[in-house]
Amino acid sequence: MLTHFIGGEPVAAGKVFPVHDPVTGAVVRQAHEADPEVVDRAVRAAREAARDWAGLPVGERAGWMRRLAEGIEARFDDLVAAEIADTGKSFDQTRTLDIPRGIANFRAFAEIAAQRPDDAFHLSGTLSYTVRRPLGVVGVIVPWNLPFLLMTWKLAPALVSGNTVVVKPSEQTPGSAAVFAEICADTGLPPGVVNIIFGHGPVGQLLVEHPGVDGLTFTGSTRTGTAIMITAAERVKPISFELGGKNAGLIFEDCDLDRAVEGAVKSVFTNGGQVCLCTERLYVQRSIFEEFCARLAVRAQEVELQPMISAEHRDKVLSYYALARSEGAKVLAGGGVPLFGDHRDSGYFVEPTVVTGLSEWSRFNREEIFGPVCHVAPFDSEAEAIDLANGSDYGLAATLWTTNLDRAHRVAQRLEAGLVWVNTWYLRDLRTPFGGVKLSGIGREGGTRSLDFYSEPTTITIKLEQSDA
Repeated sequence: MLTHFIGGEPVAAGKVFPVHDPVTGAVVRQAHEADPEVVDRAVRAAREAARDWAGLPVGERAGWMRRLAEGIEARFDDLVAAEIADTGKSFDQTRTLDIPRGIANFRAFAEIAAQRPDDAFHLSGTLSYTVRRPLGVVGVIVPWNLPFLLMTWKLAPALVSGNTVVVKPSEQTPGSAAVFAEICADTGLPPGVVNIIFGHGPVGQLLVEHPGVDGLTFTGSTRTGTAIMITAAERVKPISFELGGKNAGLIFEDCDLDRAVEGAVKSVFTNGGQVCLCTERLYVQRSIFEEFCARLAVRAQEVELQPMISAEHRDKVLSYYALARSEGAKVLAGGGVPLFGDHRDSGYFVEPTVVTGLSEWSRFNREEIFGPVCHVAPFDSEAEAIDLANGSDYGLAATLWTTNLDRAHRVAQRLEAGLVWVNTWYLRDLRTPFGGVKLSGIGREGGTRSLDFYSEPTTITIKLEQSDA
């Protein structure tokens, strides 16, 4: 039974809800649902801890980040097990990406914060310099697709900047957050610095509305982000959003076709397509279009299957498969539900799917699906490819496959996306800006951009009197 973590202590309060294993559909754990009293208690605990935590020198807070990283390493296998039980994702991905990135997040932001210089300016007998202060209490709302990775991606810069936090993980993936609460307690992190509450969407709404919360960070759907933004506007709370995507991939005829096909397989089907950075629209130069489609269709039938997070999400993805057919698509691979003949048939699987033949204005090509599926369309010219890629309401990420260096630089700079990968995908330096444009978000995370969001500058100006000497 998972309990809330408030003020350094487990809190068993609220009704109980089940958490299901996406692989089998079976209940794997139960958790307490926060009510208004629990949310208020968590925010008050964070506020009580805020002054002392903010008063620590940044070097000391960075030291706590390193200790939390060591605590994660000590509980590595427990975190892997919790993440797999909640998400159904592969053992290899969890061990080599998700949990290691959590460790890296704490260590990276410890170094970035500790080495960040202050600004100082001298002009006409004055000295102006800036100091930064934390926002205060930050509400952290985490999605279900990469629960531990994205939670630590937000916690590390928020904490090292001097904030205290109240975290609301997805109700579908609370396990790794519960283990992290134990890590916080075991490392001796001061009570109230990290508080974790469980529950469904209304719990997140209570956190967003709470007057004791000074800033909000959210990764998830654009629809939910819009609702949070409306509520946050009433108190003009700072917000950082990484929202949905309908990401494009451009494959030019001068690409390394083997690399481009394998890159597309990764960017479309990784984690069952349940990554905001996954590609749902592929545009291929006409001279290689048929060969590319044939090879991608074969590879789609060979990828390791990853369940959708829930029965509801599986049904949503399947509804888009049906929509594609109704809109006149040609299905090159997949389009249905796999049969295993074992316990997995009660899970939430769909087939990796490749379709073609739809209009750019079809609902299938306009709306985020968030599953293992893509539409492939041909293009003739570079200008057309750029227009097709940019013809979306979203602008999170794009991929570009070409061996022409001039084209790589030229096209990448014209794509309306927060991140552009050339001849690769999902390669990240934690110091670089991360985020999207259009309906894909507001603000940037990563490196000093995260520290900028989680703290506010105060400019101090001193008049320097001239000496008579």
